[in-house]
Amino acid sequence: MFYLFPLLTVSIWAGNAIVNKLSFSVIDPGAISFYRWFFAMLVLTPFVLRSVVRNWSVIRPYIAKLAFLALLGMVLNQSLGYFAAATTTATNMALIISLVPLISMFLSVPLLGKRLLPLAIVGAVLSLAGLVLMLSHGDISNLAAQGITQGDALLLVAAFVYALYCVLLKRWQMPLSNWQSVYVQGVLAVLMLTPMLLSSERVGITTESLPLIMYAAIPASVIAPWCWLQGIERLGADRTAMFMNLMPVITAGIASVMLGEQLAVYHYIGGSMVLAGVALAQRKPKPIHQQLATA
Repeated sequence: MFYLFPLLTVSIWAGNAIVNKLSFSVIDPGAISFYRWFFAMLVLTPFVLRSVVRNWSVIRPYIAKLAFLALLGMVLNQSLGYFAAATTTATNMALIISLVPLISMFLSVPLLGKRLLPLAIVGAVLSLAGLVLMLSHGDISNLAAQGITQGDALLLVAAFVYALYCVLLKRWQMPLSNWQSVYVQGVLAVLMLTPMLLSSERVGITTESLPLIMYAAIPASVIAPWCWLQGIERLGADRTAMFMNLMPVITAGIASVMLGEQLAVYHYIGGSMVLAGVALAQRKPKPIHQQLATA
């Protein structure tokens, strides 16, 4: 039953890729970015505000770091995804974002002092080759001649930004609970996103945009993180992280039904290479004593 927590999380996040794609036609990216975190914080306030106020003396010295994290994870990462929706597919969104664990490994070398294992290098090469195959639509000469779409480029930046966010969370190790950290970051993100809302044209919440905003705000921003934390607590970070590899598969299935996105051979081959590379890079060799025991 514990495996349902990460499975539900990736299913919700897969649905959020569909929301990103659908939202572009009914509301401006800057507006939905703002509403997402505004309503998420509105839901969390009754549960978290008292704790934040009570521990404000502990939280206050970390405001600058929390603001930078909010900028990375809740402003840039999310907004880039909404802007990318105009020129890419939901399937590509999920596949490119699935590179986050791999990028995080490489950023952990200078920022956390970790050492890259040979499997990580092999996995990175395999994932990169799969990504090139997918983005070139199966013909690498297309990539050289035309480049990648603006949406795919924005998603690559978003993946890097979110990977940096994840690594900095580990590096800074602030003495706050997960929900205190999320709440303060969310409030700061709402403040940062206000200028984007004011500069947007389609800002009205309509019958078409309301379900999309609410899905992004509550299931994707509140329920999914809670389930993810439950999975980490019960299964461990490594086993939980492996479920991220399912997100592109689930997204592709939903996108084919709801958006009519067709998968070509290069999607299957390139996508499989990306996911296999990420999975390979995340594998850890057994300790010497375990290897001897199984020999």
